[in-house]
Amino acid sequence: MDISNKKCWKFDKLTIFSVILMSVPTLSFAEECPQIRKTQIAPKEFLTMQNPLPLNDKNLKAAKKLFEKKAKPIACKTCHGKTGNGKGDTGFESNPPARNFTCTQTMQNLPDGQLFWIIRNGSKNTSMYAFSDLSNHQIWQLIHYIRAFAK
Repeated sequence: MDISNKKCWKFDKLTIFSVILMSVPTLSFAEECPQIRKTQIAPKEFLTMQNPLPLNDKNLKAAKKLFEKKAKPIACKTCHGKTGNGKGDTGFESNPPARNFTCTQTMQNLPDGQLFWIIRNGSKNTSMYAFSDLSNHQIWQLIHYIRAFAK
């Protein structure tokens, strides 16, 4: 076999590249859908809560500002990504990965009250911060906004 044959060399490079690519572990499962979690369940009184705010442009625009810039201690998009897919800023790593709000199967099974409780209190053993400085009104706005990613 003539190893100077360029077609043979290109094939070998492609094969090597493919083998390397397949052997690299996936670094983020943020787009996994549905996301299987062992998130702590909110207290019973929260699980029956429903969002009291109307789903309208005013609430969605206010929530978008919180999600992208104003929420403290950190803007939601930093971890969850601007499109809500769970892929935040470059360099952000989380185990488990940030919640993927674009996954309808995951989001439809989360009660409003569970989302409220997690945003307010954070989530133990995850990177989810407690947003205790947000008002109830702001949290309900965010819940409308993050649910919109799954539609």
